[in-house]
Amino acid sequence: MSVTTEPGSLGPQISLFEHALRLHQQHGDSPLPRDGEPYPDGDLHHRRRQRPRTRKDRRLDGADAAGILDMHFGKADAPPSELADAFHDVDVPIHHNEHIAAAALRADRQRVRQTGCWLVRHSTDRCSTTVGLALLATDWAEEDIPLIQTIGLLSDRFGPLAAEALRRRRGGEEALLWLAQRAAGWGRVYVIEALCGRGVYASRRWLLRHACDGDYLNGYFAGQVATAAHLHEAIVGTEVDDDLIGHTGRLLKIMADCGGMGMTLQHYPPASAVLAAHVAHLGRQAPTVSRYVDAAVGHLADKAPDRSGCTAEQRDHLVRQYLAVLDRQDWCDMVRAGLDPDSDFFSWFAGNVAERLQLRAFTDLTGDDR
Repeated sequence: MSVTTEPGSLGPQISLFEHALRLHQQHGDSPLPRDGEPYPDGDLHHRRRQRPRTRKDRRLDGADAAGILDMHFGKADAPPSELADAFHDVDVPIHHNEHIAAAALRADRQRVRQTGCWLVRHSTDRCSTTVGLALLATDWAEEDIPLIQTIGLLSDRFGPLAAEALRRRRGGEEALLWLAQRAAGWGRVYVIEALCGRGVYASRRWLLRHACDGDYLNGYFAGQVATAAHLHEAIVGTEVDDDLIGHTGRLLKIMADCGGMGMTLQHYPPASAVLAAHVAHLGRQAPTVSRYVDAAVGHLADKAPDRSGCTAEQRDHLVRQYLAVLDRQDWCDMVRAGLDPDSDFFSWFAGNVAERLQLRAFTDLTGDDR
């Protein structure tokens, strides 16, 4: 019978893997609340990380952990459990690291894989768990996919290496898609970037309809999704549904103003064609608050044409088309009924978007009907 203590205590704890598995069983196919925080190693980990550290060349990050691995693999009979508490006093990168990968490649492959699996499944310390996942990220055994996916649910910490490990395996796209559907925040960024970087087939439909979940971090991958999933071909094709149109609006809104994070419309070659297709579909959709807000917030009227990937003539025509939809009576009635006039968002939207665009739904409220 195992003994479990509260997070941060000095007694026995559950492994990070068991922690992720329990949370997944509780929350089904949704992202874990707070990305699974607090972790079971809790305060103990943070107290150890507060020890003074000497500044060093960042090119050496991971070298100390690699040295520990070299010593371990140099002893033929050393069990994986010897590493369970071995990495507290060294920096352990959460991304792919050349030093750790090189240490893995210097050792026997089967032993490296067994060690990685043991650390991921059994370690009660996030540093050792991270090293175990880094070892698996140098391998390609398909049978390790469920193990990697489960620890990857703690995606803020383990997402980068889980994405790297899954990307290398046959069936990796489907495995990454499973994890992307259950990740949020930075973890979602890591996994979706890995999906977009390996070639999109099985995941294309989901990426085109559900990749962006409304988090501001979506700006890091929105342009990658539009490019890798061939948004232009989809939105002008014959299988256009409400989810595709709605998500296209979200992608366009993000790419209109995500400079410094990811690709903007200015650097997306099919921008004008995608915008034209989107507004044409928008006019045939039932009005909703999210569709209204996405179309208005990502609007082109106050941007130089080239920032939206358009000529001046294309931009002006698109502006007229979008405003014609947003000023329709059914759209005006819907947004008046759907937005709470006492909310902070309403105040911001009315003062910063609606006033600038002279949107009828809001000018009517003041008696200034156009």
